[in-house]
Amino acid sequence: MVQHSGARLNASFAALSDATRRGILEQLGRSDASITDLAEKFHMTLTGMKKHVGVLEQAGLVVTKKVGRVRTCKLGPLQLEEETAWLERYRQLWASRFDELDKIVEELKQKEKVNGRKKRE
Repeated sequence: MVQHSGARLNASFAALSDATRRGILEQLGRSDASITDLAEKFHMTLTGMKKHVGVLEQAGLVVTKKVGRVRTCKLGPLQLEEETAWLERYRQLWASRFDELDKIVEELKQKEKVNGRKKRE
């Protein structure tokens, strides 16, 4: 289970690491599109777009269907729940660390005020 989940996270994050692929997902979030339409929108060759769509498809983020000569792309069934949960754990960790840092900074400010008053007296 852990290995499968890790592999899936790796594939998802690798797919999402590219700005063009994120743009493709945004576009498909608005409406399904053919690879030709996507290639035109992103000013790419068909071969380049097929590679990007292939990466997204392997990660489960996009599904394609060929009807005749046209391959249509749409968002896949993967809803990034595991990825969101993974990110949330780290968001909480960092938020907690920043809260602790804020406390330390506040303590140092208070000590500085107290020490400043003692020097003037």
